[in-house]
Amino acid sequence: MDAFDAIMTTRAMRRLSDQAVSVELIEQCLEAAQQAPSGGNVQPQHYVVVRDAEVRARLGDVYRRAYDRYEASLPSPDGLEGERRESYLRTRAASRYLADNIAAAPVIVVFLQPLIPWGGHDEEGPLDIGRLDASVYPAVQNFCVAARSLGLGTTLTTVIRVLHGEALEVIGAPRERFEIAALVPVGYPLGRFARAPRRPASRSTHFDRWGNTSG
Repeated sequence: MDAFDAIMTTRAMRRLSDQAVSVELIEQCLEAAQQAPSGGNVQPQHYVVVRDAEVRARLGDVYRRAYDRYEASLPSPDGLEGERRESYLRTRAASRYLADNIAAAPVIVVFLQPLIPWGGHDEEGPLDIGRLDASVYPAVQNFCVAARSLGLGTTLTTVIRVLHGEALEVIGAPRERFEIAALVPVGYPLGRFARAPRRPASRSTHFDRWGNTSG
């Protein structure tokens, strides 16, 4: 598959089959993830690949309860009309489906990042070089695009952080050393791959200075 086609059709696939996914395919995706750029080439990410049904069930229970709390905080769609309302309701329904069925995904990959100092100081004070997760999310995206090229569906989720401590306990990761950057269910999709609806890049593009939208 052409790289551009893979990127353009890597969308959130929240409805996944329970068909088994070979460890070889997961390893290919992890190799792609590991090739992602990171600040200073620190490669901070760790991967917990959850295949055991019991662990997936426990992680799924935490995810569902985390989503229950998050869902209750979401705004009502009452002020939306037409396609915007339909799109919002479709996304809500798909997200609810994932929360109720994530344990059935054959593989769940948890991306961890370490709790380490980042940025440094000099005589003028702290040096803001950005967040450490900026060196982790490229790996997540590489993983998802690689999965797409192999016919696998994925979804980048972070809602499990609502019950962060419980989730870390389930996978045995020490809370004093790591946090969850992303949780990615992996499986063969029940839907079809296609370009997701997005506003044109031109609506968010400025040239040389803010507000100059003409190239």
